[in-house]
Amino acid sequence: MAMDVSRYLKRIQYVGDIVPTYDALRRLQKSHLLTVPFENIDIHNKVPINLNIDSLFDKIVKNKKGGFCYELNGLFCVLLKKIGFNAHLISARVYSKDKGFGPAFDHATICVTIDEIKYLVDVGFGEFSFEPLRMDFEGVQQDERGRFCIALKEDGSYHVSKAEYGKKLTQYSFEENPFELVDFTEMCHYHQTSPDSKFTQRKLITIPILNGRYTLTSDKFIHKIANRMKIDSIDTIADYHEKLESIFGYYEDGVLIQKRTD
Repeated sequence: MAMDVSRYLKRIQYVGDIVPTYDALRRLQKSHLLTVPFENIDIHNKVPINLNIDSLFDKIVKNKKGGFCYELNGLFCVLLKKIGFNAHLISARVYSKDKGFGPAFDHATICVTIDEIKYLVDVGFGEFSFEPLRMDFEGVQQDERGRFCIALKEDGSYHVSKAEYGKKLTQYSFEENPFELVDFTEMCHYHQTSPDSKFTQRKLITIPILNGRYTLTSDKFIHKIANRMKIDSIDTIADYHEKLESIFGYYEDGVLIQKRTD
């Protein structure tokens, strides 16, 4: 199946020019983040995640579901290339305080080159920037979602961090080498099957709103508005189903039944 650009753009509620410019890229990224949730529901429902573009298009565009990095950035990269952007997938290693950097292909993200300037584009990392980040800019880049830094290291890798409270919190590292979605198959399988993967630990579905974020897990619902955070306990399966449907428009099996409205 060929990429249906108009249907994809309708899915992410994008209105604007479809040309490979920075302004279009910025608006496409923000539209995607505000409409397609980051979630692992299929993993917990034992539905295999297939990194096939037709399958991802059916899931995210036709069935209006979300996904995790390989799915979201994988399909978004295809859309960008179809529009005419110079885009390719890159492999990233996610950082954790306890374990340091993860293995190669731990995270899939996107590099887009416009007028010889390279940008990091990511619609599959949960709480991250709304706009593309310049890879050649060593200082702090201000974004609606915070302050971000990309530093080029001596080994040729880039380290991405978020600046908060006077500290730089490392997010992940990456290199510029281009990869195909199939190259992420092994780690995609690991993250949906291994008990050591954070994605098999608990259910998660999350999406930003313009001034905050909705996050639902197996045992809590977090509603963040500006600097205020409200946490509701999810004590029963019925509580979980109610939030899943009323906030995200999902049934338990992951089928979107209505558009979420902010």
